[in-house]
Amino acid sequence: MATARIVSLKALVHGVSVSRWTPLSRVLRLRSRPLYSAVRDYSAAISPPSKAVVYDQHGSPDVVTRVTELPPVEINDNDVCVRMLAAPINPSDINRIEGVYPVRPPLPAVGGYEGVGEVHAIGSAVKGLSPGDWVIPSPPSSGTWQTYVVKEQSVWQKVDKSTPMEYAATVIVNPLTALRMLEDFIALKSGDTIVQNGATSIVGQCVIQLARLRGIHSINIIRDRAGSDEAKAHLKQLGADEVYTESQLEVKNVRGLLGNIPEPVLGFNCVGGNAASLILKFLKQGGTMVTYGGMSKKPITVSTSAFIFKELTLTGFWLQRWMSSDKAEERQSMIDYLLGLCRDGKLKYELEVARFDDFHTALEKAMGKRGRQPKQVLKF
Repeated sequence: MATARIVSLKALVHGVSVSRWTPLSRVLRLRSRPLYSAVRDYSAAISPPSKAVVYDQHGSPDVVTRVTELPPVEINDNDVCVRMLAAPINPSDINRIEGVYPVRPPLPAVGGYEGVGEVHAIGSAVKGLSPGDWVIPSPPSSGTWQTYVVKEQSVWQKVDKSTPMEYAATVIVNPLTALRMLEDFIALKSGDTIVQNGATSIVGQCVIQLARLRGIHSINIIRDRAGSDEAKAHLKQLGADEVYTESQLEVKNVRGLLGNIPEPVLGFNCVGGNAASLILKFLKQGGTMVTYGGMSKKPITVSTSAFIFKELTLTGFWLQRWMSSDKAEERQSMIDYLLGLCRDGKLKYELEVARFDDFHTALEKAMGKRGRQPKQVLKF
């Protein structure tokens, strides 16, 4: 590869200095002039131009996003220029574009929050990374839906290149959430039981497999919809002990459905509404329900007896808060662990790889406009 360690120079676009700190709005205005007439011989010090998914306002992603080209930007001494290989479309990405997520990048913005890329070039002060290495943003970082990303070295974590690309691109937001929830709230031991709704989600699939590896039983709740029998069979193949549709749990005593499986001590809720109430019905006395999502957009209703007589604990989990804490070494170790499971075939989940050129089709699938679809992963 021709690109290597570089000197820090400013990128010139149409005779105007552009750095990675230049506001995107200014970059886009410059982009409207004739193409890169003043880049001259400085290309070794700047990134290549980048094709990106940009949005200027919040709203429905299929309306407000557009694919455009961004000019090269400066690569400083501590920067790494990464050629993106793949990046997923997560529900939180959609929420950011809609403007309903608690943390959002300033507008205009490039979409995407996680992914995997190959180091294209490095600044003169960068150590430990070389062109050709695979890296992921850890903690996740906005702007991964573009062909080239320039950020400081501290953003990037090197990963094993033998990892399947689509798993390296998706390891943090969903699998890491599953792992943290299994480890952060109750000291689970082999033989214990957990219960969860949203079991067909990527987090749900990961919870099932990570629990099984620890000898932990899982009770799984899915929505009533076409294909539920196939979904049940798939989750059982992943290691689920029991899988029920919500309508199957409209009984007075769900404990009778457990057989020899112990009552769950821990529950995971990503749906809310009635699906959350079903988890509370399963939990044993003193159990804990962790809420990490609200797909139904309905509130959680808890009976007085659940607090007084069952002494249940209700709490929440937000991966971004955990990622923002000072746990860099622990985070890197866990990501390496999860990617190792993916390489060994012990952790797998449903994904569909889509060409970046077909972004809007993949976006429609991710938004549920084409029925139930696997998680969409853009390949650049």
